[in-house]
Amino acid sequence: MTTVMVVDDEAHIRELVRLYLEDEGMEVVEKANGEEAWQYYNNQTVDLVVLDIMMPRMDGWELCRRLREAGDKPILMITAKGEPMERIKGFQLGTDDYLVKPFEPMELVMRVKALLKRYRISISKIVKLGSVTLDQTSYQIRYKDSGLSETIPLKEFELLFTLASHPGKLFTRDALIERIWGYEYDGDSRTIDTHVKRLRERFYPYEHHFKIVTLRGLGYRLEVYSD
Repeated sequence: MTTVMVVDDEAHIRELVRLYLEDEGMEVVEKANGEEAWQYYNNQTVDLVVLDIMMPRMDGWELCRRLREAGDKPILMITAKGEPMERIKGFQLGTDDYLVKPFEPMELVMRVKALLKRYRISISKIVKLGSVTLDQTSYQIRYKDSGLSETIPLKEFELLFTLASHPGKLFTRDALIERIWGYEYDGDSRTIDTHVKRLRERFYPYEHHFKIVTLRGLGYRLEVYSD
């Protein structure tokens, strides 16, 4: 069973989220502050975290940072503040999605389901992306229509595989650098732009049915679409 941890100091918010997620067959764990949530996360299995920002005893920013350092489990931030800089800070710390209070409970449910689906795709070694399949075990790209396969430069493959494993997820340049080049990389983060340009030259949206989208000032995300 999928376990979702809801972290919010407002009891009625926790109860509302719990009722709707339980209706979808999920198990919900409620925590009223960041310290309790962090302790629980380190001792139990949690599949996704719904996280408020303004809380006592460790706020949502710090908890988000710790959760992301601990792994890749999905994080959905909910907050009363919807200013662009708040969202940017959340994405920089590693949140996967953002929802502003007051919110429609069913919208939260749909976002949770989308994040869980995205995460399950991300832990696979094989990702289907439009008309191509990426195989991380052999680092090959297979083309559906022709049956052909090829290899591309390693960093380009890793960049594409990372984006494709989380369709729709925003990645900052710094996050991509850390994932692909490692924490000790001391080069220019604009190298990401160069690799994205090369991938766009290799894979045409109308032919392969996906594209890498630039979000100015934020980073990149990959979008998949049908014919």
